Amino acid sequence: MNPLRRAASVAALTATLTAALTVTATAAPASAGSAHSQRWSAAWSASMMRPSAAPWFATWAVQGFDHQSVRQVVRLSAGGKSVRFRVSNAYGTTPLRLTGATVGRAADGAAVAPGTVRTMRFAHRDSVVVPAGGEVLSDPVTLPTTTGDRVALTFWFDGPTGPATYHQLSMTTTYRAHGDHRGDTGAAAFGDAVRPGFGSWYYLSGVEVTGGRPVGRAVVAFGESTTDGFGATVDGDDRYPDRLAERLVAAGRPRPVLNAGIGSNKMLADSVCAGDSALTRFERDVLDLPNVGTVIVSHGMNDILRTGDQVCGVDRDDPPVTLQRLIDAHRTLIRAAHARGVRAVGATLMPFGGAPFWTARTDRLRRELNEWIRSSGAYDAVADFDRAVDPAGTGAIPEGYHFGDHLHPSPLGYRAMADSVDLDSLR
Repeated sequence: MNPLRRAASVAALTATLTAALTVTATAAPASAGSAHSQRWSAAWSASMMRPSAAPWFATWAVQGFDHQSVRQVVRLSAGGKSVRFRVSNAYGTTPLRLTGATVGRAADGAAVAPGTVRTMRFAHRDSVVVPAGGEVLSDPVTLPTTTGDRVALTFWFDGPTGPATYHQLSMTTTYRAHGDHRGDTGAAAFGDAVRPGFGSWYYLSGVEVTGGRPVGRAVVAFGESTTDGFGATVDGDDRYPDRLAERLVAAGRPRPVLNAGIGSNKMLADSVCAGDSALTRFERDVLDLPNVGTVIVSHGMNDILRTGDQVCGVDRDDPPVTLQRLIDAHRTLIRAAHARGVRAVGATLMPFGGAPFWTARTDRLRRELNEWIRSSGAYDAVADFDRAVDPAGTGAIPEGYHFGDHLHPSPLGYRAMADSVDLDSLR
């Protein structure tokens, strides 16, 4: 796209988001009735993406599914007596027919704890058709859970789905079997899993609970790969939002912590394989979730590091990224959050000295943005991830705290990030 046209497109997008959210400050969304009742709390979420060939690892998104069962495991950050699930076809170009689905307590690998399998229904029916571009909410399922429980959902598709709306980087193994294996508690049929094992989630955008002990309003971690969890332990649930949820429970302040990160995502520009921009997706992935009280914004690194979408095989150069453009984007998100009564916490960007693409210019821009986040007062509070992993200000993540690429945290680095968040700032 012509750079001038692209700049105009981003400006129009920002204005549209701001105007839309100003309106919703005084009027609840049209779907708020049953879907967002206050007695339901979000317990898990994933930001949906358009199907594409991921340049980093294999997925099933482009091919979709055909006469297959897909078993997905998620860990809940709130518990209750009943659960319900959001099934998304946000990027589908045709209706999606989900023939049937079950849920149960996850055991090892693809196994489900015996005696816990429950049928998921939609408007009292076993199957549902999700419109192209739409989302459906399941009926409540009686399945008592507590904070930290892992549940396994099995979707059965008795025909071709076409390319699948999905979340690319799950750091959790998803399993596939040929035929209808919704009721299987054993793992034998689910021998097919993408390797080397980074994993993706398909069609599943959210889990909500009700009937448990009261919890505070949800915290949404909104960001890029360092929020999404690249470098965490596969199937280990040790991303920074996971660790933050554990801290809140240990402190006697249980609150759902929802992960709205997308690896390689940008603040200012949409991407073919790395999701819609932060400006585009903020309302859907943060503000429209049930009972959100706080958002932690960690965004802008990919805009600083990449000038286009070439990583996705697209020959496109975006307008030059400047400090002012990034500040304006952050201010847009802050205004949008405040318009919905949501507290906004700004997170500083972590150092990347030693990474092969480090330059003095990009590091200077990162430091300047961090200084604005710390000192401007625009955010309600600050989570200083930069100083959490690099207290000496060396400009590099110390050995042991990065994944091996000098950019993404290791599990130890993710723990340091979570430990640096002032729990009082999430009030």
